[in-house]
Amino acid sequence: MLSVIIPSYNEEGNIAKTASVISKLLDSENIDYELIFINDGSTDKSWELISALARSDERITGINFSRNFGKESAIFAGLEAAKGDCCVLMDCDRQFPPEVMIEMYHIWQNNDVDVVEGKKRSRGNESILYKGFSKLFYKLIGSSSGLDMQDASDFKLLDRAAVDALNAMPERLTFFRAMSSWVGFKTETVFFDVADREVGESKWTLTNLIKFAINNITSFTSAPMQLVTVFGVITFLISLILGAHTLVMKIMGNSAAGFPTVIILQLLTSSIIMFSLGIIGYYLSKIYEEIKQRPRYIIRDIAKKQTKTTEKKDMTDDEE
Repeated sequence: MLSVIIPSYNEEGNIAKTASVISKLLDSENIDYELIFINDGSTDKSWELISALARSDERITGINFSRNFGKESAIFAGLEAAKGDCCVLMDCDRQFPPEVMIEMYHIWQNNDVDVVEGKKRSRGNESILYKGFSKLFYKLIGSSSGLDMQDASDFKLLDRAAVDALNAMPERLTFFRAMSSWVGFKTETVFFDVADREVGESKWTLTNLIKFAINNITSFTSAPMQLVTVFGVITFLISLILGAHTLVMKIMGNSAAGFPTVIILQLLTSSIIMFSLGIIGYYLSKIYEEIKQRPRYIIRDIAKKQTKTTEKKDMTDDEE
């Protein structure tokens, strides 16, 4: 069975069409499946639509968060709820082509692979700034983690063994794209073209992208902490050069007052110290969030069609 995990945030215009398209596609391929919609604290009618679908089709499950916890939390809520032999993550706006999901399924079914990763062949109508920022982000996190993250996406099919490995990881600050590569299962790659959104607009603003990059770089790698050491070495070298220059000038009897040099050196070292403290403080805040051990998400409601067995059990409970 294939579990299709679909995080949703303010996607009321896409939910019904997405469920219909994926269901028809999987039915035509005779693939046993379940659809899991995760409503990530939407402020529109997304949950009403999801719950209506779930109560009309036993293959659809709706999970409703108590508030917006973010896409990463929605992904892991879907992974923990999934019952399939494999799981695939889909965006509710169908920018991940559903047809490629079928290709992924057959690769998993016919080959000895645990992860089928979708990589972007083209990035659709993204702006030049967005594309450049994404490439820089994946280059940074790839070089610091040793993983090939170039053109990576959340569009992946995972075998049950990989899903169980991810669900067993205890951290609260998660980065699915990197973690699903880090677990190290045998992987195949398929390439896809990002489709245009049919309804609505992307929720990813430049500010959200910057926050996403900072959070995931710091939660998955320690690269920014190494900058503190690098800055310390640079400052030390500058101090040696200036110290040697001052000593030579003193010996030669040509020593200057050096007040501007002192001011520049103080400004340089102060800025480096403050920047380094900021990096250390940010990591401390991440450690603080982890040690509180709060749940990744809180589920308010679960919507699912009641079977006859469930209805009978509910009637028995009421009688008791």
